[in-house]
Amino acid sequence: MLTLTCPYCGVAADETELHPGGEAHLARSGPDSADADFESYLFLRKNPRGVHFERWRHSHGCGKWFHAARDTRTMQVWGTYPAQVTEPPQDLLAAIADRTA
Repeated sequence: MLTLTCPYCGVAADETELHPGGEAHLARSGPDSADADFESYLFLRKNPRGVHFERWRHSHGCGKWFHAARDTRTMQVWGTYPAQVTEPPQDLLAAIADRTA
């Protein structure tokens, strides 16, 4: 079972207490964007085999959204971090690079 630790309240919650929100760090298209840009934002998603950055909501806890780095092959969780950042923390990226190299 997948267990993620909420970076806000510190609770280690299993997947039944969480709600998935898809891929993290998407660049949203504004109202003046081209149709192709909006189509890309709305429909095109990465589906990697390996490390993937995802959005999750602690729905049966504090209710806040956060991001998680997870390996889609092994279900290993590399870490979680607040949703208000625009890219994964450097220490998390370094840990992933060290372990996957």
